[in-house]
Amino acid sequence: MKYPSLSYIEIVNALKRMGWIVVRQKGSHIRLHKGVHGERLKLTVPAHKPVQPTTLKIILQQGEIELEEFLDNL
Repeated sequence: MKYPSLSYIEIVNALKRMGWIVVRQKGSHIRLHKGVHGERLKLTVPAHKPVQPTTLKIILQQGEIELEEFLDNL
C-alpha cells in the first residue's frame, strides 16, 4: 500500500485519535509522546504542507504504527 502525501495537521489529528499527546512545538516541528509496552515512544512531525510520503513512512515506523491503522484514523 502506498503512503499518502498529507498535511501535518491531518497527521497530528490522526495520531491524537490514536492516543498520542502533543507535548510541544518548537519552530516547524511538533513533538508527540505515547506510552507503549512500558516505554515512552516519541515522534516528531514536521509542520509542512504536505509532509512527504517517505517522511510519513519514517514517522509511522518510529511510532510502531501500521499504515492501515493510521489510515483508519484519518
